[in-house]
Amino acid sequence: MERSYASRSSGELATASGGGRPVKVIPLRHPPGFGSLSSSSQPWWWAAVGRARGMRPVEWAEAALPCVAWMQKYRWKEDLQADLAAGITVGVMLVPQFSWPPFVMGSTFLVVLLTMKNLGKSNKRLRFLRASGPLTAVVLGTIFVKIFHPPAIPVVGEIPQGLPKFSIPRGFEHVLSLTPTAVLITGVAILESVGIAKALAAKNGYELDSNKELFGLGIANICGSFFSAYPATGSFSRSAVNHESGAKTGLSGIIMGIIIGGALLFMTPLFSDIPQCALAAIVISAVTGLVDYEEAIFLWGIDKKDFFLWAITFITTLVFGIEIGVLVGVGFSLAFVIHESANPHIAVLGRLPGTTIYRNILQYPEAYTYNGIVVVRIDAPIYFANISYIKDRLREYELNLPNSNRGLDVGRVYFVILEMSPITYIDSSAVQALKDLHQEYKARHIQIAIANPNRQVHLLLSRSGILDLIGAAWCFVRVHDAVQVCLQHVQNASSSALKLASQASGDSADSISTSKEEQQRIKQDGFFKNLCKAKNGNADSGTEVQPLLRQNLV
Repeated sequence: MERSYASRSSGELATASGGGRPVKVIPLRHPPGFGSLSSSSQPWWWAAVGRARGMRPVEWAEAALPCVAWMQKYRWKEDLQADLAAGITVGVMLVPQFSWPPFVMGSTFLVVLLTMKNLGKSNKRLRFLRASGPLTAVVLGTIFVKIFHPPAIPVVGEIPQGLPKFSIPRGFEHVLSLTPTAVLITGVAILESVGIAKALAAKNGYELDSNKELFGLGIANICGSFFSAYPATGSFSRSAVNHESGAKTGLSGIIMGIIIGGALLFMTPLFSDIPQCALAAIVISAVTGLVDYEEAIFLWGIDKKDFFLWAITFITTLVFGIEIGVLVGVGFSLAFVIHESANPHIAVLGRLPGTTIYRNILQYPEAYTYNGIVVVRIDAPIYFANISYIKDRLREYELNLPNSNRGLDVGRVYFVILEMSPITYIDSSAVQALKDLHQEYKARHIQIAIANPNRQVHLLLSRSGILDLIGAAWCFVRVHDAVQVCLQHVQNASSSALKLASQASGDSADSISTSKEEQQRIKQDGFFKNLCKAKNGNADSGTEVQPLLRQNLV
């Protein structure tokens, strides 16, 4: 048989062919929306999208960063020296807090601290250098300021001597105005404390009890409130210094508190001349050990979404500070959690050849499905946040049949089997939605079957009346049992429908011949009627299955 491709209609071709050989016409498939709108009526953004798709990576970089274009033609030998000198000069002018004396002094202390820390790590005999590094920087910096009195180096300054007095709040007129601030501070304090505690726990290989951590933090803040203290939290900088100094237990915190109390009572004049650059060097040397660069590489290779969360938190922390950065990170984390909860993973299952095991057909392409039967597995609890998404996906599976290659060709879906083993919880909203879905399926002659629910889910389905609506005979222990029962109904109904169709075609043989469409309609009508009769009968007759044993529902 020849195959021709033509632009004329099939009627014109049939007329032109006359009594010759039949011509099979394959119509030209036009793109969606062809002929409805002219090219001039397309929106402006459609052309922009088309241009963006045709851009190469280099063109994307040039569009986002114009400097990429002129950097390709940059004259390195002629212009680099002048541009470097001009950039440094203008940059120093734009940073008024920059000063060479504290920069040199702080850099010197930073080199000393890093050297002592590395020597303490590499040599067990010199471990004391690691712990004494911050103290050395403070002592040397204070001695230098005491001797030379450099005016360009800022110092800590005068510290009030003595401890704050004990006081009890007598009025509560500011409670309403301070509540939002207190809630914000509480959230940031919890996030900072748990964050640094988890980082140190992972670095040292011990388990963290967040409840005890927060309980201790709350007790400390309650006690401190009677002394007009600032809200206490887990400081990144002080925790890093404590860790890098070699602290092993909480005793270091007790000693630190005793020293601070004694210093406030008797030694505040000694701390007034500590250079701020020395304290900055101590914090920098300690915090660098907590930065985990390999974590970003690991997240990029495992999950781009987690890497995006890490990157946005890192950038906002650098730009806006640690409080805003932590809040932004938590906000994006909650958004991701809500999105994952509202869009759970749903899989269509197929039977693995030679077994009675049913697995995801996307993960196992060799798995096959049966005509008229869809097996669906929902890998999440069903509740109000995701029930709409689940119903939409079930309707999609009903309309868009997978490529079934086993069983009788019945034309559409008649059975939907829900594999419920991953479902751990169903709420009242999901129960009502399942009832509505059952009524929709019942109107379209579709039967729902349930396979392998756990005890809690089975108990809830029974109490809510869903099992009575679906029918106890349509609850099974295994997916394979449900499929076998559905196949039996399909075969019985199909054989009866074929008899009705043959009888109808025989009765009309003496008159006008019945068309193929009419015969198909008669066959489907008979299939509907026989399928409904089969559903009302015994579901497991003639098939060895394992029905779902009715549990002791209390």
